[in-house]
Amino acid sequence: MTSKQNDFTLKLWNFFCSLKLTLFLLISLAVISIIGTVVPQGIPPVEYLEQISPVKQKLYENLGLFDMYHSWWFVLMLSLLTLNLICCSIKRLPYIWKIIRNPVLVLDRALEHSMAVKKSFKVYGNPADMRDKAAAFLKAEFAEPVVTEVDGVWHLFAQKHPWSRLSVYFVHLSVIVIFAGAIIGSLFGFKGFVNISEGDSASKITTQSGKEIELGFSVRCDQFTLTNYPTGAPKEFKSILTVLENGKPVQDYLHARVIVNEPLTYKGVTFYQASYGNGGNYFFRYADLEGKNIKEISVPADSEATLPDGSTMHLLEAVPDLSPYEKELSGPAARLEIHPPSGPAKIIIAYGNYPELNLREARDAKNDYVIHYRGIEEKLYTGLQVAKDPGVWVVWAGCLMMVAGIYVAFFMSHRRVWVRIEKGSVTMGGNSNKNQGAFSQKFDFLAESLEKEISREKK
Repeated sequence: MTSKQNDFTLKLWNFFCSLKLTLFLLISLAVISIIGTVVPQGIPPVEYLEQISPVKQKLYENLGLFDMYHSWWFVLMLSLLTLNLICCSIKRLPYIWKIIRNPVLVLDRALEHSMAVKKSFKVYGNPADMRDKAAAFLKAEFAEPVVTEVDGVWHLFAQKHPWSRLSVYFVHLSVIVIFAGAIIGSLFGFKGFVNISEGDSASKITTQSGKEIELGFSVRCDQFTLTNYPTGAPKEFKSILTVLENGKPVQDYLHARVIVNEPLTYKGVTFYQASYGNGGNYFFRYADLEGKNIKEISVPADSEATLPDGSTMHLLEAVPDLSPYEKELSGPAARLEIHPPSGPAKIIIAYGNYPELNLREARDAKNDYVIHYRGIEEKLYTGLQVAKDPGVWVVWAGCLMMVAGIYVAFFMSHRRVWVRIEKGSVTMGGNSNKNQGAFSQKFDFLAESLEKEISREKK
């Protein structure tokens, strides 16, 4: 039983250390990211839902494809990749650690033959004196050496940046830290939106998946201002917000300004200026074809109204003046979608200044009533994107670690030089774990300079 358990443990360990698992997870995450750009995240637009079948919509919802970056399987894949990186690092770390902590100090014949760069030259003089000269030279030009004597032969070993070999593991650690921050943000954070009309306040938001979340405090919109270009396009929209705790303003967050790229953050929750719109009511007059049985109807900007005959009326679009669109017409107009109690929906236009056109619209739609557009009660609302990500600072820390690790990995290398001093000859060898070409030039300079330094006592 113990042998079987050991075999299973070994197989499990090898599985998590496998490069195949790493490639599979990386490719899978790449494919998933592509899917995330194709399938709308959050609450899908009506136009998109109309293009897919109800079965496909249900499948997407069950798989979490509308909010996949917060789904359990996406978090699981990040966790597996994190575990894979940890296991790979643990498996390969002892060998690198041994090279760093226990370097080979003696340049024997086997090591000499394995080196790509080496040089030997003849010398005359006392080996002990040459040892001292070589040690002083390496300390000045490269790094302080370790001196070892073996059977009357002197060996000098010097190295630079041995810890740079750990840079790849530091990068691995930074990736793990970034994943940890992403998982923390996915599990304990949220992202949503809220619309607040001027003078109103909100204490909860709606997430991308349609879930409502209580903030634990309230935010009031004291004022919303919109500035337009001469063409009518929006130039700047700005919100003045106040944070309320138990209905009382928080002094440091009283009348705080929020514009694009200047958010408001309170208790880890950040409010971004995202959109705006009209939160007021649109007013209509309902009458029969003879102009009798008149009723006044108001339609909220984000809702619908019920007509006396049981139909529901939804506002699609409203303009304050038709002149830019119709040269022969002027004044306000609204495009409406009407759903009768039975039968298909109808689209009509209600004019403000042309009752005869309203009557024609009613007859074309075969309605028993006429709808006149009377105008709008302006009441702007601010659209805020709301986000809380407790793992964001962990992600930033991981990014800084990655930059440092990549810098060390690309611009620093572990360089080693051995010198063997025998009676009548000096042999020098070296290697570098990266950028061997540049090290070869440095080694040639060191070898020539050392030969000149030692050969000064030549007889």
